[in-house]
Amino acid sequence: MTRPYIICHMVTSIDGKVTGEFLYKPECEKATDIYYEINRNLKCNGFICGRVTMEGSFTNCWYPDISAFSEEEKIDFIPENLSGFYAVCFDTYGKLGWKNAFIEDEDEGYNKAQIIEILSENVNKKYLGYLKSKNIPYIFAGKEKTDVNTALKKLKELFNIEMLLLEGGSILNGAFLKADAVDEISLVTAPIVADKNDKPLFMNSETRNFELSKYSNQNGILISNYRRK
Repeated sequence: MTRPYIICHMVTSIDGKVTGEFLYKPECEKATDIYYEINRNLKCNGFICGRVTMEGSFTNCWYPDISAFSEEEKIDFIPENLSGFYAVCFDTYGKLGWKNAFIEDEDEGYNKAQIIEILSENVNKKYLGYLKSKNIPYIFAGKEKTDVNTALKKLKELFNIEMLLLEGGSILNGAFLKADAVDEISLVTAPIVADKNDKPLFMNSETRNFELSKYSNQNGILISNYRRK
């Protein structure tokens, strides 16, 4: 395979939603704990999220003043100190504000993951100077938008990444599905129905065939795994 193996790993409601206030209700606590436990046990080379998910989980919507940074050429930047464990950020226009080159998180499934920015060429050159000053790797995967398959091919070639968890949001999940780049789906289903405005597992999805490979009931929480046919 010319790209990493991708497992889409998510907490869902009974009706297949992955984003919404339902995630913060008591009924979801067990499901969330199981989700993080599975994340730790899968032992992948890291995880993938979109900009909005990264802002909500790690950067708290902070963004630096990049005016003082140098303009850098729009070519891939790969520093020498690669860790082998990565937080891959699809950040098309360069909007994430990182204070360090590594994730700092209480959960060992995320802590100390080295950040990789996936960018389009429609990005401010000074933002590249900012990333470089933090020694944060970045790669380009498209002119106006980021292309999933280009990014994944580079992640394997440049970082030797074999397996990654795709952890949303729903727009990014949908883009991976449309690119035929989801090999496995790992779901932890909470016993709750979400609001009509909450977002689905795959936004703008296309038909793809999967088959159930295993499932279990853990204290009322359904855990299921599907593999691409």
